[in-house]
Amino acid sequence: MEKRIIGLTGGIATGKTTVANYLASAYNLPILDADIYARDAVALGSPILNAIAQRYTEDILLADGSLNRQKLGEIIFAQPDERQWLEDLIHPDVLSRFQEAIAKSAAPTLILAIPLLFEAQMTDLVTEIWVVRCSELQQLQRLIQRNHLTEAQAQARIHSQLSLEAKAARAHVVLDNSSTPELLLKQVDVALTQNTIESI
Repeated sequence: MEKRIIGLTGGIATGKTTVANYLASAYNLPILDADIYARDAVALGSPILNAIAQRYTEDILLADGSLNRQKLGEIIFAQPDERQWLEDLIHPDVLSRFQEAIAKSAAPTLILAIPLLFEAQMTDLVTEIWVVRCSELQQLQRLIQRNHLTEAQAQARIHSQLSLEAKAARAHVVLDNSSTPELLLKQVDVALTQNTIESI
């Protein structure tokens, strides 16, 4: 039987982690997380971290030599060309990590949590796409509160991604997180039991 590989995505601060955690805890499904792979890609001593330090000088590093994520974020979210440079550096590494993990897994269903599923052109990895969405105002408020950002900083992060409307238009399942967590998770239950999956 073909492996079911669900690409879980959405906008920043729309609730992807809530859905992923629920799928792991309630259904014991393996979660392959792009954010974890991206962190591993820039680990201390990695070629990618060295390339970042060469481009931005060692000011981009913390005292222990690890990446200063806050400082890097200030650069890439203010300068689209720099964000593109960084993504071109990291995405191939993340892609290869996903491919290796999928090949090794014997699980019949896998969840790939990939915030930039469309932007990084990784849709070929999955058999179906789930998009978590909420209203733009909710997304903005949640991001400001969660990451302690100014409104301008939060807007820059939101606008660095493909719009929620564009993502939802390409999804097999759209999970609405504009109400309560309970209603969100009920939608997850329904989506997981759907077996008729159209090809992407």
